[in-house]
Amino acid sequence: MLVNVKYFKKTFLISFFLLISTSLLANEKDQIVAQLNDLKSLEFTFDQLINEKTEKGSCLLEFPGKLKCNYFDDKKKELVINNKKLAITQKRYNKTYHYPISKSPFLNILYKDKLLEIVESGKLESTDEIIRLVYFGDNEITVFFDKKNLDLKGWEIKDQYNNNINFYLNIVAKNDIFKKGTFKVPEIN
Repeated sequence: MLVNVKYFKKTFLISFFLLISTSLLANEKDQIVAQLNDLKSLEFTFDQLINEKTEKGSCLLEFPGKLKCNYFDDKKKELVINNKKLAITQKRYNKTYHYPISKSPFLNILYKDKLLEIVESGKLESTDEIIRLVYFGDNEITVFFDKKNLDLKGWEIKDQYNNNINFYLNIVAKNDIFKKGTFKVPEIN
């Protein structure tokens, strides 16, 4: 009889802890979803690592589908995405290049509905400082959130050219309103 009681206690405790931990993880996802639903725009600085080359800069992001980044490099590179158009300008050389964005994994971040899908259906892993959400869709993407304030901290993706892109950000401001024309895609020159 004592063996049955010990077995019951052990089974109960394991089930209880599994239920609590699953509930806590679901709660973190719900909190991230609520925070993202309230988010209209971000201003942030970033460190981007592409195949062992580091780039730094600052960005403005406005949902849905608008991004403008200025890189702190010698070419004075500027990236502008406005919905389905992407342009990279090297101001030092006065050259602008246009690229298709339709297959870019950046679309997963620029459109809130896609970002929410990643959060809701991604596999959640949590540490003391970071929440990782791993999503397997058209492209594998891992999105990072700060454990304390649930702010977006970055992502890891593979682009259409099979480059590994690690993008880490530090939020400067949320829900600012940007001037009209901020996300205007430059013409080809």
